Amino acid sequence: MLNGNTHHTILHGHLFCGLGGGAKGFNATKARHGTLSADFECLGGIDVDPAAIRDFERLAGVPGTVLDLFDRGQYRTFHGTEPPADWREAGPQDIHRAFGFRRPHILFLSAPCKGFSGLLSERTSRTPKYQALNRLTLRGIWLTLEAYKDDPIEFILFENVPRIATRGRELLDQIVALLRAYGYAVAETTHDCGELGGLAQRRKRFLLVARHAQKVRPFLWEPPKRALQGVGDVLSRMKLPGDADAGPMHRIPRLHWQTWVRLAFVEAGKDWRSLERLAVQDGLLRDYALVQDSPGCSPAASEIPDPRPSNHRKFANIYRVVAWDAATSTVIGRSQPSDGAMSVADPRPGLARGKGDDYLTAGHYGVVRWKDGCGAVSAAAGHDNGRWAVADPRPPLRAHDDRLISVIRAEDGTWHRPFTTAELACLQSLFDPEEQAELDGLNDTAWRERIGNAVPPDAAQAIAEAMGRTLLAAWSGESFMLSAAPIWVRPIAIAASVDVPLYQ
Repeated sequence: MLNGNTHHTILHGHLFCGLGGGAKGFNATKARHGTLSADFECLGGIDVDPAAIRDFERLAGVPGTVLDLFDRGQYRTFHGTEPPADWREAGPQDIHRAFGFRRPHILFLSAPCKGFSGLLSERTSRTPKYQALNRLTLRGIWLTLEAYKDDPIEFILFENVPRIATRGRELLDQIVALLRAYGYAVAETTHDCGELGGLAQRRKRFLLVARHAQKVRPFLWEPPKRALQGVGDVLSRMKLPGDADAGPMHRIPRLHWQTWVRLAFVEAGKDWRSLERLAVQDGLLRDYALVQDSPGCSPAASEIPDPRPSNHRKFANIYRVVAWDAATSTVIGRSQPSDGAMSVADPRPGLARGKGDDYLTAGHYGVVRWKDGCGAVSAAAGHDNGRWAVADPRPPLRAHDDRLISVIRAEDGTWHRPFTTAELACLQSLFDPEEQAELDGLNDTAWRERIGNAVPPDAAQAIAEAMGRTLLAAWSGESFMLSAAPIWVRPIAIAASVDVPLYQ
């Protein structure tokens, strides 16, 4: 119950906090209900990754705690070895210590999801290693429940990939039973972070909402859904990739020449499957060539070897190219266009030059049709009537397998290129496009994994606003509310007001 004040502070803590996207969003939240208002204060975050904790401290503005929540058996199973001599199992007292010996009103956790992700095969997900990783979630929740069993946390929110509702069904049932045993009403739902946060990506996520039945009355208001942005709305506010002032995270990844060619022929809005439309003759594209991208037409054109992937892919988003005015699909932790990361059809003329030769491109090229004619190239030319002069577009003194940066103007007039790491961070709303993105370390692969695993702050803020309003109403003693604001029944209000799972 409230003490008569009209302004209050809602405390939040984060388990498996990652780089702190959720905490940053919660910190930015201002909750209101009638004459009551509240700010949000972060008590801390817990994660096993020291680099993630350093990022957390930068984004959340409070100390984080590096802590391994495995029990000894889980550690052995996951790592395949005994823990170091100075390792010990975490206990409830470690949770208290990590949150500064204060009790959060909201616990938010986004547990490791590799074992539930569709990017991992069903067979691999069932190996003892990943089952041990999955059970880490259950142990973390248990430790926290034990830590605050005498004064329970009002809301516990568990976010993960949607596939956990099926692939992790047995684990979820155990988590629900555990929460209910500690007095929580529990339900499961899904939401789109893009719609909640007004992002330039669609990001469907699973959310388990646990409400302590004695502390929180059963209503939860719905945050308004916001229109998705196009990726260009975000990227156009950033410096061009390679700008000396943009920092090391805003650099175009180096790719194999063949990958650049594939991206140039993937139609904007589609993925690797659009390459199947290309006609191939004697191992070369029948209808297209590359020319040096310069004023007028170059008399020297290059025939193009078959760019289609040789192995049959069953996943979408491989070599996907996002249109400039469309939202991207989920930002993930994969780092290359050939294994799940996405690219964009950038209509801008090129990229800024970095300092020194390290960032110079391997050249600028354009896709042309043979039938259009270009200098010595003509529709009549063919394998059996004499070949035109062919200029190898690959830069001299580089092996075919070298990774490089190449600008190829696709048929639609845009440059199909991978997102920079900084762009992915901004699409996740971790940084404003006008500011220089900065995370711990100097490793793109590690940066991208932490960015892809992050909860978008703008979406977290929308969820926190709804939770904060509910807490203010509950603390004021209200058990019924007549309001024009919609109750969050589609889909999350029921998750805070009923005691049965919504999705089985």
